[in-house]
Amino acid sequence: MRALAGLAALLLVACAAAEAPAQPEAPATVEYPIEVVGPVNPPPPTTLTLRCAGAFTQGGIALCRTLPNAPVTLDGAHIGNADAEGWIVIGFTREHGAEAVVTVGAPGAASTAPNGRQRLSPGLVQTFDIAPREFDVQRINGLPQQTVTPDDPAVLARIQRESALKQAGFQSQANIEGFLDGFIRPVEGGTVTGRWGNQRILNGTPSTPHFGYDIAVPEGTPIHAPAAGVVTLAESDMHYEGGLVFIDHGQGLITMYLHMSRVDVHVGDTLEQGQVIGAVGSRGRATGPHLCWRMKLRNTQQLDPSVAIEGLAAARRELLGESAR
Repeated sequence: MRALAGLAALLLVACAAAEAPAQPEAPATVEYPIEVVGPVNPPPPTTLTLRCAGAFTQGGIALCRTLPNAPVTLDGAHIGNADAEGWIVIGFTREHGAEAVVTVGAPGAASTAPNGRQRLSPGLVQTFDIAPREFDVQRINGLPQQTVTPDDPAVLARIQRESALKQAGFQSQANIEGFLDGFIRPVEGGTVTGRWGNQRILNGTPSTPHFGYDIAVPEGTPIHAPAAGVVTLAESDMHYEGGLVFIDHGQGLITMYLHMSRVDVHVGDTLEQGQVIGAVGSRGRATGPHLCWRMKLRNTQQLDPSVAIEGLAAARRELLGESAR
């Protein structure tokens, strides 16, 4: 089993609480042969098997491969079916316990138990150790008070409208496999000024845990898509987040980019890994220019995008073989 070390850092800048996809265009017709390079997926299993690899830690992410369309549960809760190639993304919350139980059944084998939970029969069960993490308490002062304890009726109405936009963006579950790209860092250089999961005290008021990974870089620094995906939200001026973009990398694995000074994409755009989506800024609930990078899975699990970089790389090595970087 894999464990990642506990994370701790000093926060210098603050970030806000963020709360049918288009397919890539076909390449242009050419009159000469094209050599396809890069990793080639091994064919999907033809019998009921289960292989999982990734970051097995609180806030971590893993990929599993099993029989195509097979139903999967995590800790007794049905999380969906594997896709047509047998892939399914699983994640572990900040508060996840010491073990995770993944169960996979034959397609069509899922049923509902009297307690309302999904049961799979026949099926396979695997148990994974989940590494615990320690989280700091961070105190941030100097934020606009209406972004900490808003009470202006106009501001509250705006927050409600924007919350609906974000919830719509989170509903996406694109039928793509951008998560197989592995993740690259969305900005080059910079200083990590806020780590995922730390408890927040904002202007003296206790707040929810910080579910972002903050990278301080100069205003205007380009932000790159960490993997292929579909844009599900693109707004230039949100109350908490300033410029805000959501990207669905497949199966509802959505990454978020907050406080942007410029947004270069639109809802429905298909992106390639490394494509510029906008620029770093300091709008919304922030004390300086930085990127707040977030990740959410199926609108239920807040995950750590920084952990996902190594977690998805490990999954590619183990499940795709030596051809994966």
